[in-house]
Amino acid sequence: MRRRSLLRHPVLRYLLFFLFVWDSLRVLRIYSRQAEVTLHPTPPPRNQKRIYITCQLWNAESLLRIHWHNALLSLVEKLGVENVFVTIYESGSFDDTKGALRELDTALEGLHVQRQITLSDITHLDEISSQPTEHGWVKTPQGEVELRRIPYLADLRNKGLKPLEVMASEGQAFDIILFLNDIVFSPEDVLRLLDTNNGNYAAACSLDFSKPPYFYDTFALRDSNGHEAAMLTWPYFRSAKSRHAVEQFAPVPVASCWNGMVAMSAEPFLGKNPLRFRGISDALATSHLEGSECCLIHADNPFSAAKGVFLNPNVKVGYNGTAYDAIHSTSAEMNPISILSAIWQNRILRWTTTPMFKEWVVHNRVRKWKQGRSDNEPGEFCLVNEMQIIVENGWKHV
Repeated sequence: MRRRSLLRHPVLRYLLFFLFVWDSLRVLRIYSRQAEVTLHPTPPPRNQKRIYITCQLWNAESLLRIHWHNALLSLVEKLGVENVFVTIYESGSFDDTKGALRELDTALEGLHVQRQITLSDITHLDEISSQPTEHGWVKTPQGEVELRRIPYLADLRNKGLKPLEVMASEGQAFDIILFLNDIVFSPEDVLRLLDTNNGNYAAACSLDFSKPPYFYDTFALRDSNGHEAAMLTWPYFRSAKSRHAVEQFAPVPVASCWNGMVAMSAEPFLGKNPLRFRGISDALATSHLEGSECCLIHADNPFSAAKGVFLNPNVKVGYNGTAYDAIHSTSAEMNPISILSAIWQNRILRWTTTPMFKEWVVHNRVRKWKQGRSDNEPGEFCLVNEMQIIVENGWKHV
């Protein structure tokens, strides 16, 4: 009886009516905007920009031969051979990634593309069997000293930036660094990414998918308030600023992102104190914390606050051909019912869950680590309650 009388209360009825009208108008606006975005032509290449393309690959033979090889060659031609430099670092693959990269090297040579492709025989087993060095190792709860995954990955990404240093000393300048993961992409995806926010950004990221409709890289993505995503499907975000932008299919302001493909201004990577990838300190990692090098780079980037970090929700890449085809099919477009359902799912999650407890655990451990130290960790928002180490066939949680 009480529930029925509550539902008959005029204030609640007016509130529900208002919410119904508000959501209806909101759904129509989002649906209309989605239709507009699909009609937008691919922006032309910014030929005045010089692009430094870098990638680290491991066990990617199939992807290279089926997708990546042709996509990169086509991208280079669209950007202009004279405007690009390609650097790829590969090490210790079990498959024929080296053979596929030799074929790519030959094709790039045929186009007269400036490049550096490094094929290393150093395997994960070689790395973890070496004598522990001063940095990049951690004592696990089992008492073993293990090679940390994130400093290892940061080092690989920094190797991809070494040619940039050399060319800068020789007077060759680049405007944008394009970081590519082992993803399925098209040249049009890259052109849209480079045009994010009309080309004004410290960093612009795509959205990545392995099993659509769920996005993949939760480790590096943080909303405008530094929180992890509220949900793995659209509209993803907890913060109002990020959520409202994604509902408009506009560049989404975030604290951090990577998600398969990233364009960053080259300027902070050059100069006296160049920006580089890193992991958190080993002492902090001992507290069972870890943070993605792809998130920490934004925390360290002096351009992030001034120019902004943006996720482009209209640039979607996949980790396999099936995922890429799915996210670019007409069936991936949302209808009004699915939009309304997603809005309410996000709303309920925001009302009933909070990242506060996870973040409190991280903050408390960072606070204890800081005691008696002069060190600081600007990327606290990147950290999660995890310990990750390298193993012979990849990596694992400890």
